[in-house]
Amino acid sequence: MIAEWFFLVIRIGRRGRSVAVKRDRYRLDSVVDIAWSAGANMLRQFVAALSFGSLSVKFSPVLFLCVAVLCDVAFGQPFFADGQKDPKPTGKTWTPVQNMSDEFDGNELDQTKWFGDPSVKEWGWLGRPPGLFKESSIAVEDGHMNVTVGVLDKPEIINGDEFRYHGAIIRSKHPGRVGDYFECRMKANHTEMSSTFWLITGEKVRPRLELDIQECVGKTSDLTEKWGRHWNQIFHVNAIVHFNDGRKRIQIQKGLKLETENWQRFYVYGAWWKSPHEIQFFLDGRYRFSLKPEHDWDVPAYLQMAIETYDWNPVPEDGGLIASAPLEQRKTRYDWVRTWRLK
Repeated sequence: MIAEWFFLVIRIGRRGRSVAVKRDRYRLDSVVDIAWSAGANMLRQFVAALSFGSLSVKFSPVLFLCVAVLCDVAFGQPFFADGQKDPKPTGKTWTPVQNMSDEFDGNELDQTKWFGDPSVKEWGWLGRPPGLFKESSIAVEDGHMNVTVGVLDKPEIINGDEFRYHGAIIRSKHPGRVGDYFECRMKANHTEMSSTFWLITGEKVRPRLELDIQECVGKTSDLTEKWGRHWNQIFHVNAIVHFNDGRKRIQIQKGLKLETENWQRFYVYGAWWKSPHEIQFFLDGRYRFSLKPEHDWDVPAYLQMAIETYDWNPVPEDGGLIASAPLEQRKTRYDWVRTWRLK
């Protein structure tokens, strides 16, 4: 019988841990893509059978060995959909950046990779009122990193600002750089708060460079600024230069409408920092568009996953869906985060 989770537990010496392959479309597609390139058609049939909930292909020791070996290398490249050409240069290969990647298969946040404390030294941003970043909102469970939003037990006043709701921010401890590919599989929460995946340079860098790979909210309303009322169904990217000398920031951006609202299913959001003057963006493994900043985009930057409130999408006085949505709809879910480097 095929259960909802199909486990192939393979001991990988170089990683020193076991890998659990989830029975979901994107991870299985990753296995299939590698199998196809290797000519392993049996694996494609096997995975197809699993995907449709029936096992029509004969299972043999040879097939199991094929699956086991290929699962060891199944995540050897970014997620690209069938028909999408891998953009890597000829002669180069993708290698995982382990300290900026996470499958979230444990039961707590990996402290060697991520900061969950918003007040950590050299960062210190606690959130945009009325949404306060709280480390207690973060949980690693059921193969995901979940951030649950909600109403604070009582309002908190910090530096004169009132906070009434809680979200969180997760920051990488290690920076990415030009040439890297960043991707995550994320399902947004269904509230007025955001779900995001982005990069920014360190606090002391001037000017600061922000690269938003995905930024959306789970719910808009009549209170939302008109330009943002479709941001609950969007793939939106930014490249922003933040000055600290009074100059107006420089921002370039693009976006497209999704087939569903962001909270209704998982999407894979990806970006290849191709050069200091070009970033390519991918949705569900397909190239969608590029940003070409005139400013040199060449400073190492850190991954950020912020679940926050926006002043252009105000929370209703009664707390809106932050207060009333079911628990499962108040969670932003990250299935995995992966970073790749060309060698």
